[in-house]
Amino acid sequence: MRTIVRGKNLEVPDRVRDYAERKFARFERLLDDRTDATLELSNESHRSAADAHIADVTLVIDGKTLKSKATGASYQAAIDEVVDKVERQARDFKEKPRVRSRPEEEKILLRKIADGTSDGTREPQIVKTKRFAIEPMFEEDAVAAMEDLGHDFYVFVNAETERVAVLYRRKDGNFGLIEPVVGGEYAPGRKGGSKNGR
Repeated sequence: MRTIVRGKNLEVPDRVRDYAERKFARFERLLDDRTDATLELSNESHRSAADAHIADVTLVIDGKTLKSKATGASYQAAIDEVVDKVERQARDFKEKPRVRSRPEEEKILLRKIADGTSDGTREPQIVKTKRFAIEPMFEEDAVAAMEDLGHDFYVFVNAETERVAVLYRRKDGNFGLIEPVVGGEYAPGRKGGSKNGR
């Protein structure tokens, strides 16, 4: 494990640096040599003497960042407390079972990260399927049914065209109607000619 000790607007005394490196050495049995630990020490004189010394730790394990912070009456006291906190976090992280993704998924994710098209989150997936009976109805009845349900869209069979349609609420407060066309054929119904339309 690589440990970096630095001060924020202060020079870290050698005795404090040595103390911190000895304390962080206990992580070596828990973590591997790819882990980076950064300890930043600072002092805030406006705090009470009991917590004027601050120790901030950032630990990077297998690409995951763990952070912890502690205060104390001395740097050594703050280091003792923050090391205990970070050790608990590191143990939890190492012991928590992680589901490995398939190699092909990893390649796709890495490619997206490389070309800037991924923010690191998983792509949305279909997590629920609903099935329901559809009764033929007129558009006005579909509007009333959608209003009763409080939804922003409503799927129904249009009684005039005998086709599935999707009614939706527009941002301007009016309604829109989506009438899917399969194979390029369309029977316009009452708003564009005869019902047969062929």
